[in-house]
Amino acid sequence: QAAMQTVAGQLEELGHTITTADPDYGLRMSWNFLSRSTSGLVDWAHRLGPGVTLDKRTTSNMRMGRLLSEQILRSARAREAQTQRRIGWIFNVADVILAPTTAQPPPPVHDFDRRGGMSTDRAMIRACPVTWPWNLIGWPSINIPAGFTSDGLPIGVQLMGPANSEPLLISLAAELEAIGGWASKQPEVWWAASVP
Repeated sequence: QAAMQTVAGQLEELGHTITTADPDYGLRMSWNFLSRSTSGLVDWAHRLGPGVTLDKRTTSNMRMGRLLSEQILRSARAREAQTQRRIGWIFNVADVILAPTTAQPPPPVHDFDRRGGMSTDRAMIRACPVTWPWNLIGWPSINIPAGFTSDGLPIGVQLMGPANSEPLLISLAAELEAIGGWASKQPEVWWAASVP
């Protein structure tokens, strides 16, 4: 929240007006996302070939994708324009949406290793509740650095726009990175091998 407020303040410094508002995502998007995100897995498995060992969660999602890849997927795609109109209404009052990239600090690297499919999905949704809707509607967003947790892990916020707003988002992200001085705040490269 502090990172969001900091970036909102920087946007105001750049001459933007900040208004609190929420896009109208609607509950149906969750079902649409499930069918859209799993239906293509079978094709990917065929491309990889039979010699690839898939994670059990991927195999489970492939089964779900087979179930949802026909009528439910067609129905989800038929509602895309309606969904874009409903969510896009917010651009009557804003040119860009500022939102957290993640709702939680980054999880430890092995946090997902022993999880089952449902636990993995729930953890991902809790961590990134506002990224997947924009992926679903196919509109651009960009993540920008916004600070660090008390443990020194990076925090990002995202700028989201309507269709074809990539130039605006990239330009605004560059301005915010310059104001924030992020070029001088790069973390040390801890994974590089030391040179004797």
